[in-house]
Amino acid sequence: MTKRGGAAAGPSELPRGAALRRARRGTLRAGAAAVALGAAIWGGAVLASQLPPWVAEGDAPLPAWVMSARVLKRDQPLFEAPGDNPRRRGSVDRNVQLPIFAARREGGCLGRWLEVGAAAWVCDDAVELSAAGPISPLVRTWREMPDGLPYRYYFVGPDGSFGYRRVEAADIDAPDAQLEPGFAVAIVEERALGGSRYGRTNSGFWVPMRDLGPVRAFAFHGETVPPGAAEIGIAWVVSERAPLFTRTAAGFARTDESKARFEVVSTLEEAQGASGKLARIADGDAAAWISLRDLRRPSVAPPPPEVDVEAGERWIDVERSTQTLVAYEGRRPVFATLVSTGKGAPGSSRATPAGTFRIWAKLLTSDMDNLEDEGADRYYRMEDVPYVQYFSKGVGLHGAFWHRSFGQVRSHGCVNLAPLDAQRLFWWTSPRLPAGWTAVLPTAHEPGTVVRVR
Repeated sequence: MTKRGGAAAGPSELPRGAALRRARRGTLRAGAAAVALGAAIWGGAVLASQLPPWVAEGDAPLPAWVMSARVLKRDQPLFEAPGDNPRRRGSVDRNVQLPIFAARREGGCLGRWLEVGAAAWVCDDAVELSAAGPISPLVRTWREMPDGLPYRYYFVGPDGSFGYRRVEAADIDAPDAQLEPGFAVAIVEERALGGSRYGRTNSGFWVPMRDLGPVRAFAFHGETVPPGAAEIGIAWVVSERAPLFTRTAAGFARTDESKARFEVVSTLEEAQGASGKLARIADGDAAAWISLRDLRRPSVAPPPPEVDVEAGERWIDVERSTQTLVAYEGRRPVFATLVSTGKGAPGSSRATPAGTFRIWAKLLTSDMDNLEDEGADRYYRMEDVPYVQYFSKGVGLHGAFWHRSFGQVRSHGCVNLAPLDAQRLFWWTSPRLPAGWTAVLPTAHEPGTVVRVR
């Protein structure tokens, strides 16, 4: 699978718990220094000429009217430091008004580099200096959506479709793009023209809406684990209709009742039946049993050594045998859900690799396709796949709106999540996505969340 998005860099090294604690202490020192600087400024100990944006001695200051830097294009790259070939820090959305803390002349930029965030720099030719105030760091520019999807998604119909750069050219001029059946697009704007409706994809093409079918919302989501729970006493039904059994002196007898797919049940005990193990999911007169083959049950696991348990560090455990994911704070499980991992043989490109990793890039959305795979049986392209968190090269956690096979292997290697779960985990993990950004990479002071696959 080819993945394209706002961040493109290699995975960061995996720090151990001690290294993570040192990084956190550094963050605290930096925070204390910032507080001290702020107190000095407001107390008058720092001259007005020393207020941000800071410039090198002898360099011309920015005009007095400049309050922010407006980004000129979508997914504008940001870098950790100014200079030639700097490391990527993330990307920011078009028209976002970024604060300016410093300006510096270094290689890699004909003008000046502008510091627009914590370890975040952009060349001034990628922005427009603005008198408007900067975006507040407390603003979340992407709202949590009730269906877990940041855009309205559509599938291209069985006859395919075409895309046009200008809506006026739609169905008249030669198309600028061809969309194959089954491709998925995110529509961000609609217009009526000549009796037809056209939708603009997030990639900038106008497509006839008659050729598109909407993605239906999927209500499934994982469950919060109660505080203090030693075990995760729930399971999900993964069969379309899972029959229930009653226990008799002779064994287990099938009843007329059943459980629907994705229902949540409490598992109270297990017993061996003639054709396999069963779990009891109800008490008393309504006592009922269900085959373990029809369930997926998450389990509590000890943290890997990379996790700083004393600090309650957040981490994620993916168990391939049960197709479940559990999120932890230290040793305490806080959330559990179903996933779909890679369907390939172990060691193949379509298998989800086992191991302990750290998230090395988070992207609000990323395009995914196999258009460069000459041996593919069929081609696909999913634009703006939501809430992508890469942890092992191009393998990551992300939302999947094109299937409902959670609890079963299905993917091309990534860990597929229901959209609501992908949204929840994206805002729970680190590094945090700053206001107005579309992608973020970790730093020494804010490492990526640990992800273990077993």
